[in-house]
Amino acid sequence: MIKTPKNLRQIWRDNYQLWLIVLIPLVWLFIFRYWPMYGAQIAFRNYRAVDGIWGSRWVGFDNFLRLFRNYMFPRIIRNTLVISLYQFVISFPFPIILALALHNTLRPQFKKTVQMITYLPHFISVVVLVGMIVQFTNPHVGIFNRLIVSLGGQASDILAYPNNFYHIYVWSGVWQSTGWGTIIYLAALSSVSMDLHEAAMIDGAGRFKRMIHIDIPCIIPTAVVILILNAGRIMDIGFEKAFLMQNIRNISASEIISTYAYKVGLAQASADFSYSTTISLFNSVINVVLILIVNAIAKKWGETSLW
Repeated sequence: MIKTPKNLRQIWRDNYQLWLIVLIPLVWLFIFRYWPMYGAQIAFRNYRAVDGIWGSRWVGFDNFLRLFRNYMFPRIIRNTLVISLYQFVISFPFPIILALALHNTLRPQFKKTVQMITYLPHFISVVVLVGMIVQFTNPHVGIFNRLIVSLGGQASDILAYPNNFYHIYVWSGVWQSTGWGTIIYLAALSSVSMDLHEAAMIDGAGRFKRMIHIDIPCIIPTAVVILILNAGRIMDIGFEKAFLMQNIRNISASEIISTYAYKVGLAQASADFSYSTTISLFNSVINVVLILIVNAIAKKWGETSLW
């Protein structure tokens, strides 16, 4: 008969190794995720570093009204949404397609080779990736312009055109992240029972039909969870890549919420920390609302949700 511990001290004594393992990520989560929320109140104050957070004057929603009335607000919201939705729609199906193709390949060596080639871009840093983009789109020595000239076209600074920024940003991200994203789906596919495939083969189902009627339904719960998580990051575009790709000619398309908040809060001589925090807090609230909505829809239409 298992004895029930009588008090917390005995529970700690018997399982302290496990509690220490759990404590490390909890401490990290508290320090880097929850404790910074204390500074979110700066968005509701006229923050001055010399006065501190509590010493700064409370202004309520004045900073939010200032943001909504700013002539830049519609542009940065539009750019953020266009890039996010474009990236969301394009990048979501590619890992699924690649995972299904690799899972159903008949040549293991070919599968390993393709996996290695598609995974490698994930380990390229953002700085290196943007450096490659700048070199490839260079009007004088870039490979894209050389190809255009060889086909009878005229060389141009491809990255300088605002409309090109959207496509370059999204498709370079697809190239970099697709291979790595397939890992989750391959793991889900590896858990599919072979009994289902054997039963389908006995009934005369080919490889394609088994993929449609067995593999895809089995990975739908995983895809729904990833869809919900991605929906919560629609307004959260990577700052580094957008900022490094930005130039004076494409800024009408490349100025997004994160780059604008950086410029207002840190890059200017008269840094406005309250306004910068307001922008970031507004962005976070929108992300939370989106993830709640998508999770509710997924829970209503199916059995898969985050909570």
